[in-house]
Amino acid sequence: MKAELREIRGIKTYVERHGDRQLPTVLLLHGFTGSTSTWQETIKTLTAAYHVVAVDLIGHGRTEAPLDPARYCMEEQIKDLHQLLEDLQIERPIVLGYSMGGRVALGYTATYPDQVASLLLESSSPGLRIEEERQARSEADAKLAARIEQHGIEKFVDFWQEIPLFSTQKKLSDEQRLAVRNERLSQQTTGLANSLRGIGTGKQQSYWDDLARIELPVFLLTGSEDTKFVGIAREMEKYLPNVQHETIKDAGHAIHVEKPRQFATMIKSYLKAIN
Repeated sequence: MKAELREIRGIKTYVERHGDRQLPTVLLLHGFTGSTSTWQETIKTLTAAYHVVAVDLIGHGRTEAPLDPARYCMEEQIKDLHQLLEDLQIERPIVLGYSMGGRVALGYTATYPDQVASLLLESSSPGLRIEEERQARSEADAKLAARIEQHGIEKFVDFWQEIPLFSTQKKLSDEQRLAVRNERLSQQTTGLANSLRGIGTGKQQSYWDDLARIELPVFLLTGSEDTKFVGIAREMEKYLPNVQHETIKDAGHAIHVEKPRQFATMIKSYLKAIN
């Protein structure tokens, strides 16, 4: 593995590269409160056949957390990814994103469809269609951001790990739950608060109208217990021209954490089938 901090458009960005660089590249984009460490099991499975690049998105992990929330917006993050791939001389990667990272992956693909080989979305959404919904979500995210700044990371993590979205993670081993908690605790107050303000679901544009124009292969992965995102994926299937949707039994929102081997094997099988 090669790990480094690269300056990307003025932001020190943490990047890991695993495996043979001559192989096709899989780019991994984590979710909110995540980092490259969330992908350890996925990376182990994929590196035999792929060059795997994992990045800490702005405000997360070891990547810089600027003070201006506008720097976190979708358009800026898409430009960051484009610059990063250019700097690493990577052309047409397979892009895999989870939750928030899935929204970034979809935004990047909608912006640069000719520069992505295939798109893999785990528990992801194209955003909210209705302006009123976006406004309400944006206000809720702003309150949550203020709460993080007021009470600090630890109290936020205590709250965040108990939300219904992550209820299935209570089935994980003590060791697994501790790893997830430590990853969340390692985040920066400014980074998490500004991520909510800059690229929360309420702030990003809706990509629903872009789905029909994405002709490259798209793989949607959801956990059977995550009924909200199963529903979103089924709706997305109606618009995407070249799509496959799989639901992993007895998994919730973070499939790669709850069922890491099954998740990574399914990704590998899908990629082998389309290449």
